[in-house]
Amino acid sequence: MKLIKPKKLNKGDKVATISLSWGGAGELLHRYKQGKKQLEETFGLEVVETKNALKSAKWIYENPKARAEDLMEAFEDKSIKAIISNIGGEDSLRILKHIDISVIQKNPKIFLGFSDSTITHYLCLKAGLCSFYGTSLLVGFAENGGMHKYQIDDLFNNLFNANPIGEVLPNKEGWTSERLDWFDPTLLTQKRKLETAKEWNFIQGNSIVQGHLLGGCMEVLEFLKGTDYWLNAEIWKDSILFFETSEDMPTPAYVRWWLRNYAEQGILKNVKGIIFARPYNNTYVAEYNAEILKVLAEENLTQLPVITEMDFGHTCPTFTIPFGVKAEIDCIKNKFKILESGVE
Repeated sequence: MKLIKPKKLNKGDKVATISLSWGGAGELLHRYKQGKKQLEETFGLEVVETKNALKSAKWIYENPKARAEDLMEAFEDKSIKAIISNIGGEDSLRILKHIDISVIQKNPKIFLGFSDSTITHYLCLKAGLCSFYGTSLLVGFAENGGMHKYQIDDLFNNLFNANPIGEVLPNKEGWTSERLDWFDPTLLTQKRKLETAKEWNFIQGNSIVQGHLLGGCMEVLEFLKGTDYWLNAEIWKDSILFFETSEDMPTPAYVRWWLRNYAEQGILKNVKGIIFARPYNNTYVAEYNAEILKVLAEENLTQLPVITEMDFGHTCPTFTIPFGVKAEIDCIKNKFKILESGVE
């Protein structure tokens, strides 16, 4: 899959933060400022807000056209080198009717976000641009007690480095989904409890495969189905699918139903492999694994390489996934590699 790769970041570059779904940044200014400070001090970036990024959640909800205009203006602004999502939500789908894809095509730059930002990643795909499925400002950058080293190293490797990313290793620090009240500013310096780090789970396959990375948050991908931004069969072909589920923790039956839809579209039989994130709070791990294997068995895909319980999505800390670049699953040595850079 051939996509335009945006220019890599350098210290001193200007980046813009944006609220494309939930207006949490405007409600949580203490947390926003912590994330902004981390971006500035750790990564050496100049951080600005898009025009409406810090409006109230109510205002953001009521004005999807203004959210789309923020995105268009951020892409058009030549001084801005990257756009970073403040947080996800559930309704960035409502910006689609207000988007001019040609603006993205003419102004390629880094876009970073996850969860409901899946919508914006598919706007970038439609425009032929590689974007980055990774953390957001209010999550990873504003992490209670400071960012995890795993997260910092990953972002430097993905966004500031034009060399192939190489082998992506499991997080050894320990992971967390502990809920600390974001509205309580006294908790900003309190580190979340870490659970014991685990190796990723190679649940199926005995070969080495390569494919381009496509996927996102499963619930949000359901929003996209049937729209002009859903990918055709040819684009899905020879991909490595990456899937994650949100903090809503959909029951295992939903994962089964959603995967069956991918099977009926003819997608599963044409992909090279699947990687699946650790579910929020490690909930339904065994059940999700069982549902994935069940659907693949129904489709006679019992040799398709599958890794689960990986460090991306709604867990912390995470690694970043550049859309469309080539990756490799090695079920012999139990390794996962990203064979290109997402930037140039």
